[in-house]
Amino acid sequence: MGAASQSVSGPAPPPGLTTTRAPFIENARANGEIYIRQPYQLYSDENQETWGRLLTRMGPRWSRYANRRYLEGLERLHLSPARIPRLEDLTRFMAPLTGFRSRAVSGYVPSYLFFDCLRRREFPTTITIRDGAHLEYLPEPDIFHDVAGHVPMHTDPAFAEALVRFGEAAAAAAERARDIGDPHEKLRALTSKIRGMSRFFWFSVEFGLMRDAADGLKVYGSGLLSSFGEIAHAIDAPGVRRVPFSVEEVINQPFEIDHYQPLLYVVESFDHLFELVGELERWIRDGKLDDVAPGEPAVSETDLESFLTG
Repeated sequence: MGAASQSVSGPAPPPGLTTTRAPFIENARANGEIYIRQPYQLYSDENQETWGRLLTRMGPRWSRYANRRYLEGLERLHLSPARIPRLEDLTRFMAPLTGFRSRAVSGYVPSYLFFDCLRRREFPTTITIRDGAHLEYLPEPDIFHDVAGHVPMHTDPAFAEALVRFGEAAAAAAERARDIGDPHEKLRALTSKIRGMSRFFWFSVEFGLMRDAADGLKVYGSGLLSSFGEIAHAIDAPGVRRVPFSVEEVINQPFEIDHYQPLLYVVESFDHLFELVGELERWIRDGKLDDVAPGEPAVSETDLESFLTG
């Protein structure tokens, strides 16, 4: 009976909040909970050690490749390799500067809800951390990507305002979709809008480069800032195309997530990024995102529903 029972139930899940192996997260998802708490006591010693390894090895890369606003944000947040940060501590440092706070989530947040969080100055933050045996690529965010990649720039007022404006652009997309009477046309146009916005976000907030007048070309995209290999590849690799950011080009440019990016777009400053997001919002209101080029990323029914009901 004991052996048969063990084979049916399987081994007990490992302790901790390791990505893809965290019962706390699986239970939250099963219950339909998107917004959760950070159960700090569940982090294992291995989780803490993984955080420290990730943070320590990225330090020299950030010093060399990251933009100065990001480095200033790191100083403000006081991230320590000794322990995974508590989200309430991050908020305590961010809120007086930009009004932003970190909000724990159980994983994927449907598109409209994600952008609406930004509009309300909340950043959906994953609380699990990757397996220490696989420090490099992850198919989904973890707390290192979200906190070390994104959050330092949320201390910068100009960048924070650009994120808020993203949320306003999403609200404009939802409003315009609701005004379309024909159900088929509504879904077609909304799918196009979401795809265009996702591409814009990918090539700016996730994989953006910035040309600093004093320091030259630097990284500000969080996907690059949280990747030990790709942050150097983005700046140094001769095969990467690095071109000025164009709204028209970006919204029509498909991307793939499972390899280093061969094409990156360059902004001049966070004020420039804010202006570009404003241009994106105007394009949405004018219907210029209703027919973007097909291709990646795919738009799920969950994302569509979030815009129609959000």
